[in-house]
Amino acid sequence: MQLRKTLPRAGLFVVLCFFGEPRSVPQQAPPAIGARILIMPRQIVSGERATLAVLDVNGRLTPGVTVRFSNGERLKTDATGRARFVASLNPGILFASIEGRPGRVPMVVLSRAEAGTPAIEVTSAPRIASTTDRFEISGHGFCGDADANEVTIGNEPALVLASSPATLVVLPPTEIAPGQLPVRVSCAKNEAISFSMMLVGLELEADSAALGPGDVRQLTVRVKGTTTKVALEARNLAPEIAELRGGNPMRQASSGGADNTARFEVVGRQKGSFLVSIRLLPSIGKPRS
Repeated sequence: MQLRKTLPRAGLFVVLCFFGEPRSVPQQAPPAIGARILIMPRQIVSGERATLAVLDVNGRLTPGVTVRFSNGERLKTDATGRARFVASLNPGILFASIEGRPGRVPMVVLSRAEAGTPAIEVTSAPRIASTTDRFEISGHGFCGDADANEVTIGNEPALVLASSPATLVVLPPTEIAPGQLPVRVSCAKNEAISFSMMLVGLELEADSAALGPGDVRQLTVRVKGTTTKVALEARNLAPEIAELRGGNPMRQASSGGADNTARFEVVGRQKGSFLVSIRLLPSIGKPRS
């Protein structure tokens, strides 16, 4: 599978109310100092290969980033912004973090017996996911090398960001339209039973004027492709610049209906560029055909 070079996506990002980049602009490798988001498979299998990924604040895969594990191991992301590693032999909880950044990401190390049969099967997946954000598939029999897995959505190839025999973290195909779409997953030519997933689009409306101390700014997210209420999470990535009203992170449901929207507010603390990520929180369940 070819790694995409042209689009910086990992959720809906607001920087002075501007998110993403023009998708026709070729992406240069972002500097390692900008790394902010560590993507790990939720479950890994003792002694088996796995793949992690690191993104910057704009959702771009970031090479040259050092990742530390709680067992003392460390590694660096390659030119694709990902890194392969072998899971600890000791079952239990393992933490990983970006060197020099706060926060740790937990993983569960399963024994091989707990991991189940090596036959490929998807046991849980989102009922609904965003067209522009990653989502997680759980099961068994996946490839620990992310690029050895093949995932298609609506017959278009998706990108596997992180993987283990028990978990895949997947980014939908570029420019995919919202709708109920078939998903197919395979590893080394072994294919799981296909299932369907609803993909929705998220569009942001916000004032792009500079934010000053005490200024209140409303961020409106429009949900395209469904009239059903969906759960959204806003996370303030620059709390020294602005406050996210309602807490950090702040979760709420969209309104549902034809005008399916959700609104968040930020209040300026000091002059500068505020940074808020807004993501769809997927509803996970047994895959449906």
